Amino acid sequence: MGIAEERVVAVIMVGGPTKGTRFRPLSLNIPKPLFPLAGQPMVHHPISACKRIPNLAQIYLIGFYEERDFALYTSSISNELKVPVRYLKEDKPHGSAGGLYNFRDLIMEDNPSHIFLLNCDVCSSFPLPEMLDAHKRYGGMGTILVVKVSAETANEFGELVADPMTNELLHYTEKPETFVSDRINCGVYVFTPDVFTAIQGVSTQRKDRANLRRVSSFEALQPDTRSLPSDFVRLDQDILSPLAGKKQLYVYETKDFWEQIKTPGMSLKCSSLYLAQFRRTSPHLLANGNGTNSPSISGEVYIHPSAKAHPSAKIGPNVSISANARIGAGARLISCIILDGVEIKENAVVSHAIVGWKSSIGKWARVQASGDYNAKLGVTILGESVIVEDEVVVVNSIVLPHKTLNVGVQDEILL
Repeated sequence: MGIAEERVVAVIMVGGPTKGTRFRPLSLNIPKPLFPLAGQPMVHHPISACKRIPNLAQIYLIGFYEERDFALYTSSISNELKVPVRYLKEDKPHGSAGGLYNFRDLIMEDNPSHIFLLNCDVCSSFPLPEMLDAHKRYGGMGTILVVKVSAETANEFGELVADPMTNELLHYTEKPETFVSDRINCGVYVFTPDVFTAIQGVSTQRKDRANLRRVSSFEALQPDTRSLPSDFVRLDQDILSPLAGKKQLYVYETKDFWEQIKTPGMSLKCSSLYLAQFRRTSPHLLANGNGTNSPSISGEVYIHPSAKAHPSAKIGPNVSISANARIGAGARLISCIILDGVEIKENAVVSHAIVGWKSSIGKWARVQASGDYNAKLGVTILGESVIVEDEVVVVNSIVLPHKTLNVGVQDEILL
């Protein structure tokens, strides 16, 4: 194949404000895809991974947010990466495959030989060039990134069975009630343009069924038979499951890290994973310090150039500090995300916590949690402009924006 035929387009599904309610109170201020992990917007990590794909022509973000929410970011990242990044707003839900099909004319403008499809709320090393090479070897319509997980957690995802020799996808089921496999769908795919024909086929079938028979009112209430709009096509149930075992779909297994970012607690874990990845891929982004002219740094830490930290502060491991934050003398920060404009005063401790924009932590105060990323209150979260007064202790709690805490709280959600 010549270079001209090898152009690749990437599509990242970013969801919208109707989704992501589990990410509150952090998503009250900012679209979830722009929330910083390891000092970079969540969507920046898959976008940066796409940059490594050979012959990448364009990156599209598809979602329900207003275009103005992404205008500044897409402009700056396009300039930074020298690849056009464009946001496309869906007018209504079309499903994961239907959303792709809805913009097929734009996606096919560059006449790509391959189309990557990624979900924004996935944290991974995104081995996209390796995936593309494997996909070309397999010769099918699509290749799915998969990872091995514990048998106890597998049913929270799409489970699949693949041929151990050929890697062909043999069986796919979304969140099964009984155990099928410890291999799960990572929400990262590469397709040939034939995927549009497959999606169109589902739409056509659905239209034909609607025309051929009227469903009884009882059947209409059943989840398996209730009619979906013909242009609403789900990638998992409508494309992957029916095409499994037909030599159309294959899998590529990653041995590296993978997580799904559904809750604020998981964002803290994923920030840690990306910081650790920076040690290998972007060491220049990590802070250094010995406690003399700059704070003592242990493990992986990101500090925005505009943030100020006192040399007597101790920071790390797994800390991300955003723009214009101020860290006072003797402060101790462990496993936390500090957002723009936060002030942490002298001798305060922040551990296993996310401190919201323009919040203030008083002298000798403690904001901490158990660090269980999966528990509802395993990470303490302060919304925007929360004031924790001097010597107040906040443990395992979520505090919504614009609150002032002058007494300690534990295991509470403060609305």
